[in-house]
Amino acid sequence: MNGPNRDERLVEAIRVRAAGQHQLAREQLVALAGEFPDDVEVAFHTAWAHDLLGLEAAAVPFYERALSQEGLSPEDRQGALLGLGSTYRVLGRYESAVATLRRGVDEFPDHAGLRTFLAMALYNTGEHRESTGLLLHLLATTSQDPTITDYRQALDRYADHLDETTD
Repeated sequence: MNGPNRDERLVEAIRVRAAGQHQLAREQLVALAGEFPDDVEVAFHTAWAHDLLGLEAAAVPFYERALSQEGLSPEDRQGALLGLGSTYRVLGRYESAVATLRRGVDEFPDHAGLRTFLAMALYNTGEHRESTGLLLHLLATTSQDPTITDYRQALDRYADHLDETTD
């Protein structure tokens, strides 16, 4: 094959995307995905390029392909799970969003972004208690605001007992 190889072309498309040339990056990545349809890394970056352009529905099959087999780095896998879950949510596919984001939280329990997007999807499915509890736990564990950190233990406890009162 003449010209740059797969790795060089992928690096170039990622560079173009990072430079803000989202449409050009999408074109490069779609071409690369056509040549390497089983490449999960190419699929992930192709999905991401679609998302940046607001082409969520077109991103879904690339995210699904990226997650269909092993091969993504942990960082890219986190991004693919968050991207697919968030995309499902934006498209109104709330149950799929929750399932995908739960899978992400199960695999990466310390990833605050996955837990935040899961909370939003739970809200969309009417799971308000779980959604609020998840957000309270995140706030308690990640905030550096002294007006929050002073109440960290209470917030953590209340997050699991939102409906309880004392008599």
